Amino acid sequence: MTALIDTIGHGAITELRLARAPVNALNPELCKALAAAVPAAIAAGARGIVLSGGEKAFSAGLDVPHLLSLRSREELGAAWTDFFSAARALAASKVPVAAAITGHSPAGGCVLALCCDYRVMAEGPFRIGLNETQVGLVAPDGIQHLMRRTVGIHRAERLLVGGELVESARALEIGLVDALAPHADVVAHAVTWLEGLLALPREPVLRTRAIARADLHAALAPEHIDIDTFVNAWNDPDTQAGLRALVARLGK
Repeated sequence: MTALIDTIGHGAITELRLARAPVNALNPELCKALAAAVPAAIAAGARGIVLSGGEKAFSAGLDVPHLLSLRSREELGAAWTDFFSAARALAASKVPVAAAITGHSPAGGCVLALCCDYRVMAEGPFRIGLNETQVGLVAPDGIQHLMRRTVGIHRAERLLVGGELVESARALEIGLVDALAPHADVVAHAVTWLEGLLALPREPVLRTRAIARADLHAALAPEHIDIDTFVNAWNDPDTQAGLRALVARLGK
């Protein structure tokens, strides 16, 4: 079986590269691999982590065709649980994580990026955002909090309600990402940012980081995600129509 996460060393920093062709769609296997890879990298000595993706897509989000193939509430709930476990692994990382957004990053891909400490995105016509409403879904309050803490309450409302995906230059302007870099330099930029943190006194950085990110951890607690409500709404006519329209577009 081909590895779903490529592990690449950059000295004290470990790059975890999503490697599920063609667009890193987040199926349960990839989510489980990511949830395991983060603590494994730290256990192996990583003092910082870069999360990267493919050339065209950092991650295209949840694997919707797979989700639509599931026949039971239990299977659907388990698939979403695996995704949120991957998000929590990034949010709970004991070392800083920089997202190297090497391509498009809608929906679940954006969630993973928002769980990281820092986001650098490739320059150009790449898009990022939480476009759930466009495909008939409702982002849970915990996920909406991730957007609010990043771009502010009012702007988050506009982006979330409209399901808007913004290009990289706009993402930088509104604070959704922290920096832009030429496509070939995105990972190197993320590594450089982490190296800057590693040059500072270690324990004060980690303790300050823990305080600053406490709200992020709380937002991803099960009571703020409420998978049961999410699963209950899965078969709503609007939701199913939006999801099947998305799959039709993907097939073209």
